[in-house]
Formats: sequence, structure tokens, C-alpha cells
Amino acid sequence: FFSHFPSIMAERPAKVAKTESKKVALISVADKTDLEALARGLHALGVDLIASGGTATKIRGYGLPVKDVADITKAPEMLGGRVKTLHPAVHGGILARHIPSDETDMSNRGYDFIDFVICNLYQFKKLLKAKGDAVTIKDAVEEVDIGGVTLLRAAAKNHERVTVIVDPGDYARVLEEVKKNGATSPTLRNELAVKAFTHTADYDTSISGFFRKQYSEGDSVRTLRYGMNPHQKPACVFNTDGKLPFEVLSGSPGFINLLDALNAWGLVTDLKKALNSPAAASFKHVSPAGAAVALHELNDDEKKVCMVDDLGTLSPIATAYARARGADRMSSFGDFIALSDECDEQTARIISREVSDGIIAPSYSAAALPILAKKKDGKYCVLKMDPNFTPTEMELRQVYGLNLLQPQNNLQLTEQLLMGNCVTKNKDAPASAKADMLLATIALKYTQSNSVCYAHRGQIVGLGAGQQSRIHCTRLAGEKADNWRLRHHPNVLAFQWKKGVRRANKSNAVDLFVSGEIAFATDAERKDWESFFEVVPKMLTQQEKTDFLNKTRDVALSSDAFFPFSDNIHRSRRSGVGYILAPGGSTNDAAVVATADEYGMVIYHSTTRLFHH
Repeated sequence: FFSHFPSIMAERPAKVAKTESKKVALISVADKTDLEALARGLHALGVDLIASGGTATKIRGYGLPVKDVADITKAPEMLGGRVKTLHPAVHGGILARHIPSDETDMSNRGYDFIDFVICNLYQFKKLLKAKGDAVTIKDAVEEVDIGGVTLLRAAAKNHERVTVIVDPGDYARVLEEVKKNGATSPTLRNELAVKAFTHTADYDTSISGFFRKQYSEGDSVRTLRYGMNPHQKPACVFNTDGKLPFEVLSGSPGFINLLDALNAWGLVTDLKKALNSPAAASFKHVSPAGAAVALHELNDDEKKVCMVDDLGTLSPIATAYARARGADRMSSFGDFIALSDECDEQTARIISREVSDGIIAPSYSAAALPILAKKKDGKYCVLKMDPNFTPTEMELRQVYGLNLLQPQNNLQLTEQLLMGNCVTKNKDAPASAKADMLLATIALKYTQSNSVCYAHRGQIVGLGAGQQSRIHCTRLAGEKADNWRLRHHPNVLAFQWKKGVRRANKSNAVDLFVSGEIAFATDAERKDWESFFEVVPKMLTQQEKTDFLNKTRDVALSSDAFFPFSDNIHRSRRSGVGYILAPGGSTNDAAVVATADEYGMVIYHSTTRLFHH
């Protein structure tokens, strides 16, 4: 193994004649796989061999002639081998070009051109894998390669002339090309240079990751209990461009918590920018269960549906969260919450009554934080987000060992961007409908595709996410929207609950009722359901449901991609949709628009697709 710190200048060696035809290879490898075959192959091709430390010893053991690095630098190794190759005789030989000025410099100093650099680095990853958390800082420091990285970067930089090899798997290819052509081809040198740059980058990533964990825990990195699942350890969240943008005020976030929190934060940030109103989101498994803004105060029925009728007049941010949580109470069970504005005491009290995993917000009032910190016996996750944080322009993710890179989807969605092309005969969309379409569209930006979203009075009322078929998105979202609307039915609002029934049980019982699922219940399930009521409610007939649902015709809908068939229009109309915003571009656009015209609906075609995965 070898490693190097900044070199000391040795006395300049005497000038020697430069041999143009002689090729020189510098070899310094930690991984000595196939080293003998490489050294014998290069020697057979007339290439002079120079090697460092243990590599030179190995090559001599094969019975081959090899110079030590000190033979060309005239400076012996020092500091126990930490300084070997950092010297102008080495790096001048690597970086020199065949141009007059460089050739003059090399001749004046008596240095030879180096044509091949074969080097791989101390096996830092192998150390971490073998010893895990037992790796000490002293262990790690000794595995930090200095000179090897410098050799590789120099050779890769000058790949127009120099062949750089980091992978023993490439030895045979190089030997074959040199034997056949007298030199490596530009194509091969280009390929090997990319490998070298990648090798050093990966090496530095491993080192920085280790020392980040040692010196910046809680600052630029935070260790997580586990990854997506308990068997996926170790796991962490880190920022390579400064501190983490959030502070943990209570609890300990998990991997999925952060996926939900950061996506939800993006959603509420976009909503507030677009609609100029406090916004809230209720996230579960990387899609919103609900999202809302505070454009409309809750009326008495909505307060009952959202289970906040005992709290009087709500603040704007409390209104936004009550609506977001109330959109789909079943899906919001165990949610991660995002607020665009400071969490006040009233919002904290609403949250304190719900089953939730955590919250992210820009700040918390002095009265709100203690309320939240008490949840889950002090384990409730409370994150304070830096509102000025801006993600990097490029988004990198890894899937099955491969890296995918794309620009962040930082498109700012506005009415002007999305609603400039009304394609139906009816073009009368009030401001409230446009706001709802915009809200639904922004929600889709953060929802697993395919997705369709219904919105009404400043909140999501039905979201169909992650379906392969668009009509299934529309149906799923429509069913949720119907259930949301039926929760406002007078018969449901008049339910007489037994004392002590928990909120989650109420939500489940209402869902079974409005969805009609209770009609298909087993005897045991029916008995359990009836046990929640002082007076068991009479089931609504299908006609009663239809009559009630038909009273609403101003629901807005957005789709993350175009509607290929009219079935989406028919189904959405049954759930009270009057306004649609969706990308155009289907070969069947004309038929879809004609169907909307039959209902007197309004459709805007945008040019913006919003797939999210």
C-alpha cells in the first residue's frame, strides 16, 4: 500500500538524454490482481517499468527489471512511505505534452515522459465493510491515499497522451492494443480516463462519507435507524453542500419520514407561492393523502367533517391543516404533516388529537412546540425546516446500482402557465375553480404517477395515485371524492356516537357507511361497527346518495397527463366535476372535449406533463 503527502524538492538530477522511442510505465497498485501478467506483458513490449514500494518488490519477485520511484526522483521515500511519488520527475513525466515548451522543460530537467500509469487506491471501502462501526479514525486516516489519487488525476487529465489504468480487468486490452499497434488508441485512452476519474470520485465519496459521520453528525449528516425497511442498515441523510436544511426538535426521523417530509415541504411551498395562502399537506408513503390552502373558512358542516367543530374560529394555518387532514381521514392515519407557515398553538392542538408520525414546518410558536413534543411519549418527530433552502439544480437517484440524473422538477405552476388554452365551448371558469385546478395540479407534481386529483373549496377531496391505468386513477379519486362529499350528508353529520369512541374508529365507521362497504360486512364486522353508535344509523339508499351528490357540480379536476378516452370525463362528472385541467396531446383529444361539451364542462389543455416517481 502507498500514500503520499506534499513532496519535498530533491536536488535537481543531472540532465540525461531523452529517448524518444522508449515507453515508460509507472505502476503503484494496492490491488495486485494480475500484476505479474501486466508486468511481464509490458516488459515483453519493451516498456521500462517504474514502481513504488511494495509494487516494486512484487515485480522484482517475478524476476523482472524495475526501477524504484526514488531512482527517478533522486529522493528516497520518507515518513514511513507516506511520501513517495509527489515529485516533478513523476508528475512532469505524466503531465508533459508533446509540444515544444513542455519538451524543452523535460529536456532541461532530464526527465522522461511517462506513457502508462497503472494505479489503484487503498481499499477504503473494503476497510469499512470489513470492520463497520469498529473502524477508528486512526484506521481510516492510514487508508487515505494521497499520491495515488494525484497520479490518477494527472494521468487522466493528460489522457490525450497517457494511458491510465485503474482496473486489472483492463490489463489484457491495453497489452493487446500496444502489441498490435505500438500504442493504445485514443478511444481506449478516453474510456480509461473516465474510469480513473470515476474511481477517484468514488474513493473520495467513501472518505468524505466516513469523516462526515465522524465530525458532522447532526450538522451535515444524520444517522437513521434504518432505511426503507428494518433490515436495510446502515442508513443516513446527508448534505454535501453544507448543513442539513432541517433541525430535529423532537423525536427521530426515519427514512420514509424524510421522504414524506421533504416531498410534503415542496408541495406546501409551491402551494403558498402559487395561491398566496397558508398551505398544509398530509403525506403518506410519498403521496399526499390531503393538501389544502386557507382560501375558504370552514363552514359548520365542514368543521364537523374535519372533527374541529369544538375549536371555534380557526387560524389560517389551522384551517389549512384541518382541511388537509379532513380530505381523506382514513389515508391520513399516521401521516407526516407539512405546514408552509409557523405552527401555532391551535394547529398543534388539532395535531395532538390525531394519529400522526411527524411534522415539518418553518417554525413553531412557544406554545405549540411543547404540545407536539409530548406526542408519542416524546417520540413525535418535529422538524424545523429552513425556508430559504433551495435544492440543487440536478437530482440524482440510484436504482438497482445505476445512477439516474435529471434536473429538479422546479417548474413553478401558475394560472398563466397552465390555463391559457380553454378547449371547450363553455369557457366560464370562476376564480375559485381556477384556484382549485391549480391546487390539484400542484398536488399531482408531488404524487406518484399515474395520478388524478379532485379539489373543491381549497382542498383535495379525492386523489387517485400510482395506478397504471388513468381511468383507474379517475375512478379511485372519484370514489374518494364521493365519500368525502357523503360525509357531509345530514344523516352522517347527525350520527349519535357512544361516549368514548375514538376518532380513528369514528373515521373508519363513517367510511364503511358512506362507501357502502358495511352492507357486505360479516356478522362479526357488522356487530363491531354497530357497537360505536347509541342509535345505529339507517343506510342511505343509492338514490339518496345520487341525489345528494348531484347537488355539487363545481368540483375541479387535474390529471398529470392527457385523458386518452372519454370514460374519464363520464366518471368524473358523476362526482360533480365541472372544471378540468389536463395536458393535451392525445390522438383522441377531440372526442374527449366533445364529451365534456355534452355536459357543459370546462377543460383547459396545458402543455405540462407532471409525472412523478
